[in-house]
Amino acid sequence: MQTVRQIANEIVTREGGFVNDPDDPGGATNFGVTIHTMRRLGLDLDHDGVVDADDVRALTRAQAVEIFERHYFEKPLIAELPQPLQASVFDMYVNAGANAVRILQRLLGDMGHSVAVDGALGPQSIAAAHAAFHAAPGHLVDAYGIARRNYYFRLADRRPASRKYARNRAGGKGGWIKRAEAFIAPRYHMTQAEFERRVAQWV
Repeated sequence: MQTVRQIANEIVTREGGFVNDPDDPGGATNFGVTIHTMRRLGLDLDHDGVVDADDVRALTRAQAVEIFERHYFEKPLIAELPQPLQASVFDMYVNAGANAVRILQRLLGDMGHSVAVDGALGPQSIAAAHAAFHAAPGHLVDAYGIARRNYYFRLADRRPASRKYARNRAGGKGGWIKRAEAFIAPRYHMTQAEFERRVAQWV
């Protein structure tokens, strides 16, 4: 079983280093930590009185891992979910914040559990996740990964500037889709033909 630190290190590796893509609403980002997160946490690393892109660039890998463990795993109570589900929800929380939990809550609702879709893990959502996992232990993790993939597709449907994250320049799966499928059993991965049909309406 992976430790939280191992999962966090994998996320940091997946996120990569410093980027400041104008098409990314997250703004300047380093190791997956956005400038918005650093401002919220007051991380003025160069002590010049303002948290800006220079501070994002100065962030270390070790600092990013610590931020993820504390603010994206411990505080959202992801440790209270069934263990096999934790890595995927943790990874998605880093990528999409509370939407990671909303995706799970909507999925649980579709499975017949009464939960509020509020983006916060409380006793009701945690109990429903455990009940769903025990009822279908071999399916909940895949179902969540597929729901993640659908979330990314819907984002790209609505926002053309984000399509480059879902489809690469060669017409294959982009980083968002590969990221979701990293947590889905291979038998549920989309074939290239299926992927092309899904994105055919994109310009």
